[in-house]
Amino acid sequence: MAVSGSQPILVADDSATILAMVSSRLERAGFDVVTATRGDEALALVKQLRPRAALLDVEMPGLDGMEVARSIRSDPELAKTLIVLLTARDRPEDVEAGMAAGADAYLTKPFSPQELEATIDKLLGRR
Repeated sequence: MAVSGSQPILVADDSATILAMVSSRLERAGFDVVTATRGDEALALVKQLRPRAALLDVEMPGLDGMEVARSIRSDPELAKTLIVLLTARDRPEDVEAGMAAGADAYLTKPFSPQELEATIDKLLGRR
């Protein structure tokens, strides 16, 4: 977990492989990254660190990514946090539910590292 003076990006996923791939890609792109493997841990980190963005796996122990997204959106102090949901659920109704929960973007697994970085850059206005 790297934390500097800038707001980090939170990556929460219960898959060690996804967590490592996403964190590594974002760190190479110049972001500070904090990680969580459970939804309740992710929400606590969002409250504590106020990250620029939260990348949330939909299916995690504790709270799922949708519950974390709804909690972030319902807290006025956190509501501006950018939220990207990461999931294998790709049916239109799943995407709709994710966006309704407050996601700014919805990436279905498997996604490419380039697609992930492009999504983050677009949301943060880096490109």
